[in-house]
Amino acid sequence: MAALTENGGHGDGEGAPPGGGLTTGEVARRLGVAPTTVRTWDRRYGLGPDSRADGRHRRWTAGDVARLERMCALTATGLPPAEAARLARAEEPQAAPPAHETAVASVPAPARGPRPAPARSRAGSGLRLGDVRQECRGIARAALRLDAAALDRLLLAAITEHGLVAAWTEVIMPTLQAVGRKWETSGEKYVEVEHFLSWHVSGALRRTVPDTVADRPGATTVLACVPGENHTLALEVLSAALTERGVPVRMFGGALPVESLVAAVRRTGPAAVGLWAQSRTTASRPLAQHVAGMEWGVRGARRKPVVLTLGPGWAGRAVAGLARPAGLAEAVAVLESVAAG
Repeated sequence: MAALTENGGHGDGEGAPPGGGLTTGEVARRLGVAPTTVRTWDRRYGLGPDSRADGRHRRWTAGDVARLERMCALTATGLPPAEAARLARAEEPQAAPPAHETAVASVPAPARGPRPAPARSRAGSGLRLGDVRQECRGIARAALRLDAAALDRLLLAAITEHGLVAAWTEVIMPTLQAVGRKWETSGEKYVEVEHFLSWHVSGALRRTVPDTVADRPGATTVLACVPGENHTLALEVLSAALTERGVPVRMFGGALPVESLVAAVRRTGPAAVGLWAQSRTTASRPLAQHVAGMEWGVRGARRKPVVLTLGPGWAGRAVAGLARPAGLAEAVAVLESVAAG
């Protein structure tokens, strides 16, 4: 939907033609979108102003802006732009202020009703999502606009509605993957979008997860990235899902040095250890085998941890005797079973 950079130099955008109302550039800044997006909505969906100064320059009244606000609110929920525009045109703004007032009214609540079934779509500036849940489109558009408030709201709604595991697998992860593919093929122009989205996913997890579960002897799970690996988000999701199920977790985050990982395992005596590797260059069989061979406890009743190799870095680098779950749901099931003893 919205372009990532503003472009306000065209004839109807940033100039100050005579007459009342706002310029396209002013409207775009108030809505938090690019001027090119406003022009596209005018040209493609008929959401332009009712009149133009000198017959050329767009001049937006309060009523015109209200329609665009409605468009923003509807597309933020994931509704396709064409349908959002149809609804925005059909709904007359209530109690519009006088034309000389240029304050933008608050965004109305999204329309209630059945959501369209997922369909192949392009969200934002060529972001290919494919066949996904409707929520993916709204989250992708909010991320592309760098709209923090909308992104937080949509992420929390997805987690609340679907549950953490389903929200991650069917909504959040497909969106993250689409953003990742986009910047990889666009000269890394979209890196800030991926970082922005990841940060807000991490924040949503912290707001929706219950308090940390107290340790239970022989039931704790240790989660850590292998040395050199800094991608922690998937481990954060796993930690949150286990906490939801009452499994005590000790999360050590990114790039934990070998000595620190070994020390953490010895100090906690965990039932299980999850080692995340995003890249094959960081996945280390010797490290996984060493952790799996660690023992503690009194003689005659010594214990070893169940070690899980997690993440795409372990693909093709399977470690004999160690579990490698296929996804989040399977990892949660394995670790919940191990914790139950």
